[in-house]
Amino acid sequence: MTQGFSFSVLATDGSARQGEILTPRGTIRTPAFMPVGTAATVKAMFAEDVRGAGADILLGNVYHLMLRPGAERIARLGGLHEFMRWPYPILTDSGGFQVMSLAKLRKLDESGVTFQSHIDGSRHHLSPERSMEIQDLLGSDIQMQLDECVRLPCSEDEAERAMRLSLRWAERSREAFRARAGRAVFGIVQGGESKRFRIESAKALAGMDFHGIAVGGLAVGEPQDVMLDMLETTAPHLPESKPRYLMGVGSPDDIVEAVSRGVEMFDCVMPTRAGRHGLAYTRHGRVTLRNARHADDSRPLDEQSSCPAARDYSRAYLHHLVKAGEILGMMLLTQANVAYYQELMSGLRAAIAAGCLADFIAETRAKWIEGESA
Repeated sequence: MTQGFSFSVLATDGSARQGEILTPRGTIRTPAFMPVGTAATVKAMFAEDVRGAGADILLGNVYHLMLRPGAERIARLGGLHEFMRWPYPILTDSGGFQVMSLAKLRKLDESGVTFQSHIDGSRHHLSPERSMEIQDLLGSDIQMQLDECVRLPCSEDEAERAMRLSLRWAERSREAFRARAGRAVFGIVQGGESKRFRIESAKALAGMDFHGIAVGGLAVGEPQDVMLDMLETTAPHLPESKPRYLMGVGSPDDIVEAVSRGVEMFDCVMPTRAGRHGLAYTRHGRVTLRNARHADDSRPLDEQSSCPAARDYSRAYLHHLVKAGEILGMMLLTQANVAYYQELMSGLRAAIAAGCLADFIAETRAKWIEGESA
């Protein structure tokens, strides 16, 4: 383990685990949801409001920061934490997701990935070594190996090819990682929808001495039952002493299901993207503020929320802001969504510690259903 970085499981309930990751920049309480700050910002939110909502850690993205403003520039300006005024832990995605999402703008071979910038068309080569160098320049606390993420469904041959390439890149990423006090590097399990490939990937990564293991290549087009099946297949082959991260997930229901299967770290653009498009996630389920039925509704999104955006503004006002295209509407709904996700994680942590996770999940789901029908 890197000095200054450690993970402890403090309580369990079935397969679910509640614990903490200790870093010099702060403690990450797990299960944890990481708001996505792709381009050094959580869209439509001030960093202090993200922290106030309860987030212990943010996610940044190598590909986007590599293109603009550039990793070397951020390093000269004091690193990503100083640049975006977030002094707490940051995890950086390696750029592997863009291998899939920007498939039309890239070429892939054994050495790495060559991207054509979606901004100006310039060409950039991202190898495992360069990805780790960029993450070191950014100063991220948790760095991810470069991997190849494939969209599902895909053929077994494609899943196997990408899995084996990702394992070779994992070895190169681990070797290129510059060990510094408090910093960590995670490997990423791939293997598509194949149980055999998922197990092989997990076992190989477990032997590479990563500080944590992520499960990648899920929530990329497959049904929820397939994602959960892959988690159940993979989890028994992951080190119990290291944190488990399900990349790009997800909806509140996905998170609840994954936590019950032993996952403790999550990230997704869903709460921030939904907020910018008029959709709120609440204790009462999803609320679509564009709907005309909210025009005369004086109720807040959630009168019991600790978040002012959810507690103090009427649905009628939020409906008006959304329909008028006002920026304030995007900001308030984004803040409400990020706060709800953090409240959900807090509830999951408390339920695991108390040994009542099944009851908490049942009560949470009942409120979602009751609220959506109101």
